[in-house]
Amino acid sequence: MAGISNQDKLSIDTELQTKLLLHSDDHDHKGGMRTMPFIIVNEAFEKVASYGLTPNMIFYLMEVYHMEAVTGTSILSVWSALSNGLSIFGAFMADSYLGRFRVIAFGSLTSLLGMIFLWLTSMFPQLRPSSCEELNTICNPATPTQLALLFTSFGLLSIGCGCVRPCSMAFGADQLNNHPTIDNQRLIDSFFNWYYASMTMSMVVAFTVVVYIQDEYGWQVGFAVPMMLMVCSALMFMLGSSLYVKVKVGESPFSGFIQVLVVAFKNRKVTLYHDDCYKHSDGMDRVELTQNIRFLNNACVIKDSNTDPWSLSTVEKVESIKSLIRIAPIWSSGILLFTISSQNYPTLQANTMNRHITSGFEIPAASFGLFMVLTLTIWIVFYDRILVPILAKHSHQPRGLHPKTRMGIGLVISVVAMVISAIVETIRRQVARSGDDMSAMWLVPQYCLLGLAEAFNAVGQMEFYYSELPKSMSSIAMALFMVSNAFSGLVGSFLINVVDSVTSEGGDVSWLSSDINEGHVDYYYWLLGFLSLLNFFYFLICCRLHRRFTSST
Repeated sequence: MAGISNQDKLSIDTELQTKLLLHSDDHDHKGGMRTMPFIIVNEAFEKVASYGLTPNMIFYLMEVYHMEAVTGTSILSVWSALSNGLSIFGAFMADSYLGRFRVIAFGSLTSLLGMIFLWLTSMFPQLRPSSCEELNTICNPATPTQLALLFTSFGLLSIGCGCVRPCSMAFGADQLNNHPTIDNQRLIDSFFNWYYASMTMSMVVAFTVVVYIQDEYGWQVGFAVPMMLMVCSALMFMLGSSLYVKVKVGESPFSGFIQVLVVAFKNRKVTLYHDDCYKHSDGMDRVELTQNIRFLNNACVIKDSNTDPWSLSTVEKVESIKSLIRIAPIWSSGILLFTISSQNYPTLQANTMNRHITSGFEIPAASFGLFMVLTLTIWIVFYDRILVPILAKHSHQPRGLHPKTRMGIGLVISVVAMVISAIVETIRRQVARSGDDMSAMWLVPQYCLLGLAEAFNAVGQMEFYYSELPKSMSSIAMALFMVSNAFSGLVGSFLINVVDSVTSEGGDVSWLSSDINEGHVDYYYWLLGFLSLLNFFYFLICCRLHRRFTSST
């Protein structure tokens, strides 16, 4: 060692330290593209399994559990609302307490357990009502125990969806965001593309292959296939456990919102002056306090030395919750659109129509929702790759049409879709009552229009939220979207029950009778069309208020 210069020694020491650091930090050796197959397969199989259950579920409830169409549709609406609503809970638990890995793992296993329970109801006669053919008399309703098992399976599936879906994309980005570089950003963009592609393909497989298996081979096989897919989903995710980057939990934005409301209420009697000092967050871009919704300013005014977050909030948190309040009216205008796009009556219509493509093959009634998914996907690609560059040259908007314009167009298209749905149903009912069959392909235009309406409105909503909310709240945009879907399920259940109750008074046949040839689903569509038109005018009022509100800030 005597012949080694000090510079060489320094170089050797630096190299040794570097090697030690590389080998000691196991975090650096985790993540990357090798984790993507585990995450994407988990999400894709989960979506095929869960979406494969929903299209035909109305028939399972009506045929096996002897439910009326109104009851079954209401249950499915509440199930959808619960699945979307619990996404907020799943995101909160992942961000604040358990981390994304644990929440996704818990959700995958919970969904699997729910599918096992549902499959068991099809396997064992004791777990479901006796069939009408066996009794040769009036169909007995399900017992409380049988309904409890059915609803338990729905609840477990909702919890699983609420845990997996809001966390899967962010968890995938965590694997590629370990050391932010230009190359990593390219990989993240590639992951998002593959993620959305897998999601679309999952829905296509669910609406075609899984639905066909249920129609062709019965409920036992039809429920076993999603269950096995969910087994593969859970196993694939758990197999990659040792490779994942598991980001530590931090403060959830939801807790910050609660703090602002609590502190503002506690300081409601505090008088605000022009020379008041307000607390700002450390390490964030400074935000100026606005004077609208002024009572929330009480949450961040400094009156004493107490800095406890439940006694003094920050300007940034106050302005974040103000931005949510400003967009809330426009957000609420999208609920009805999701309500009409997720209803089950078009499936019941298709079941009574001629669905044959050839003499030996007919499209399953529940597969017609595929036309809505394909229209939505094709339009998004066409708009993003072809129409946006053309519009950008003339409107000087880098993303083409303004998000609010797109949302409004989507609402108008939803009105047209309901009008066409009502006209088609009127003709279908007349043809059916005359003893003839009408081709189910007449339902395709309304499905395509609903897909186009959702493509305009839903994507416009996402862009609007991202443009209006602070950068620190970008994750809230997806949460808002999920909450609107949750509310749409509750609104759909409420509308169906009100219409059924009002129209069946005095012994009259309900518009939403299980025998749709005797009922008047067309009248229900006219009602939805009228409500959609009112909703469009409500949206215009909300846009005007939002413009006035933002201009005053």
